[in-house]
Amino acid sequence: MYEKNSYLCSQKKRGDESPLIFCNDMIQKEQITTAVESYFQGKPMFLVDVTISKDNDIDVIIDSDEKDICLDDCVLLSRYLETTLDRDKEDFALTVGSAGLTSPLTVLRQYRKFIEKEVEVTMKNGSRIKGILISAEPEQITVKHKISEKVEGQKKKKVEEVIDTFALKELKSTKPVIRFNK
Repeated sequence: MYEKNSYLCSQKKRGDESPLIFCNDMIQKEQITTAVESYFQGKPMFLVDVTISKDNDIDVIIDSDEKDICLDDCVLLSRYLETTLDRDKEDFALTVGSAGLTSPLTVLRQYRKFIEKEVEVTMKNGSRIKGILISAEPEQITVKHKISEKVEGQKKKKVEEVIDTFALKELKSTKPVIRFNK
């Protein structure tokens, strides 16, 4: 249909309309995802997210089941990805980083990493709960948390521990709770 890097211009006078640029060489998310998954084969690390801007700024976020991601993990993956991409064909900027302690959990393996740990769950309706993540499934999570209810005739509220299951589609975010011991 159109040649690589070709311009499609309108019949209007120059300056009336910007040309549309069709570029078939843009780096695709699937290409990066496949390369990262190949690199992580047999390793406890996994891909959390890949974003690619219009300017080919590639951001790769990774995590690990067993340990914290260190700088060396990011550098080694970055070097590997550099070898799988062709800079002569398409220029790009590449950033590889870890999910971070305050980042929301986005993939199932992250949720499973935080089982039996405290999380803060924010619902799409704005309500929040803090509790212990009990289980994580592809479409739902289960959290043990405390609720306080007013008891008729008493000043003090009754605190009760409950276990609730939430559909992931109902959640705005789930973040690990960080506690610093004194």
